[in-house]
Amino acid sequence: MAYSYNRLWKLMIDKKNNKTTLRREAGITSNAMAKMGKDQPVSAEVLAKICRVLDCTIDDIVEIIQDHVNSTFSEEFDDKDRRDPRQMNQRVIIR
Repeated sequence: MAYSYNRLWKLMIDKKNNKTTLRREAGITSNAMAKMGKDQPVSAEVLAKICRVLDCTIDDIVEIIQDHVNSTFSEEFDDKDRRDPRQMNQRVIIR
């Protein structure tokens, strides 16, 4: 699963806000802001604080992008496994 905070950055531009001001007003750490800058996950509490300051919803600031399971696991299975998901022998791979 991937995260995109492009909606947040666009909303901040529209509201003429910058990262430093938002960080201070929302009471979030610079580490949380840096994670969002790298499209990494942050806690729901951080997102809620930002939404309170910007008067918006979580959907207005973050987009969750689903990965394709086959592309994630394709290199771990042989050709037969990829053709028929029932042949995966219930292997679980955690990355």
